[in-house]
Amino acid sequence: RRPHQRGGVAINNPLSVPIIVEMADLKEKFTEFASIGSGGKTMADMESKNFFKLFKDAGLIKAPAFTQTDCDLIFTKVKAKGARKITYPEFVASLDHVAAKLKITAEDVQAKILGASKQINATQADYNKFHDDKTTYTGVYANGGPTNVDTVNQMAHGALHHQLNRNQDYDVRGVQTTHK
Repeated sequence: RRPHQRGGVAINNPLSVPIIVEMADLKEKFTEFASIGSGGKTMADMESKNFFKLFKDAGLIKAPAFTQTDCDLIFTKVKAKGARKITYPEFVASLDHVAAKLKITAEDVQAKILGASKQINATQADYNKFHDDKTTYTGVYANGGPTNVDTVNQMAHGALHHQLNRNQDYDVRGVQTTHK
């Protein structure tokens, strides 16, 4: 390791001299992409899909030189055995492998990563009058929708006494007989 006054880590790059990665900027970018799909949580470890997305959004995925398969192989190479995610130091180690695969310097890979911005391409549903306008709801849905949870305990409030009136006489067909 080479010391650096602002806090960096040296990378042994087979294609060039060791370079210093500014940990704050690169770690911030790592955390930004590692947190995609986590429901707003900040993640310290990165999954393979986010690793690929980082390189794709940085413009480094270029067939046939560097494909998704190559990206997955590098991810598998640097992660700990049995782990599903990589840590920041493992991510920094992966940059050498990416640079070697693309035949560029690790400094160029870092510059592309630092210039990357995450792109979320989610589908936005079109407006649908019958779904989105609640004034068009009818029946049960006009009153809030169906439920399988009773808000009142029917047995405790005696609401069933009309249906189970055993004080009356009934014939064999279930019709109430009246006595005069």
